[in-house]
Amino acid sequence: MPTTTKEHDERVAKLTFASVYPHYVTKVEKKGRTVEELHQVISWLTGFDEARLQRLIEQKATFEQFFAEATINPSAHMITGVICGYRIEDIETPLTRQARYLDKLVDELARGRKMEKILRSP
Repeated sequence: MPTTTKEHDERVAKLTFASVYPHYVTKVEKKGRTVEELHQVISWLTGFDEARLQRLIEQKATFEQFFAEATINPSAHMITGVICGYRIEDIETPLTRQARYLDKLVDELARGRKMEKILRSP
């Protein structure tokens, strides 16, 4: 699998969380999961509570700003696999890897994976 390009990394950094968030909601709700579960997954990865998440959406924070404010879960390195054509564990740029962690968690939620598995519980 290829690692990401500089252009790809820059595109990810400039995406706004607010522009992607509605797609996450649609994806999980279409598969019978809830916004609360989505927020639980986002909170696990980033440490954000509801209020902070809402503020970042309202501020139209880029992924760069979003992840700069996040406290990434120490177990996030356990999120592996392929998403968007990239093997997550091979992505060298931390910001792009973090964005793909989030994509992978949302994907697992939408696929009906058990919450304790998504949240990488020991």
